[in-house]
Amino acid sequence: MATDAPPPSKGGSESSPATPTTEAFVEVQKGAEFGELRRSHRSFAFPLTIAFIAWYLLYVLLSNYAGGFMGTKLFGNINVALVFGILQFVSTFLIAWLYSRHAAAKLDPKAEAIKSRMEAGA
Repeated sequence: MATDAPPPSKGGSESSPATPTTEAFVEVQKGAEFGELRRSHRSFAFPLTIAFIAWYLLYVLLSNYAGGFMGTKLFGNINVALVFGILQFVSTFLIAWLYSRHAAAKLDPKAEAIKSRMEAGA
């Protein structure tokens, strides 16, 4: 993600946060708080990813092997395949929205706390 912020200075001035060392990153990564952050992310992202892939593969398989069903007209020129295709987009946006809410409520506060402590040198 590109930002307009300049790169951190090497001087370590009072106004800019301290740059953590590699050892500090490794230490935080081994900590329980980071493990909880990782678990919180994985417990949300993995099940939704698996569900979406299964939903997508169902759509592909039905399109290939159940042409009669997918070609069933629902109303006018709208058939099951078109509705399922549109639902693919709807489910993608729904998952993105749900993840955004989850990240804002559960992940971002924990990550910000870890980041703040690291930059403070604690």
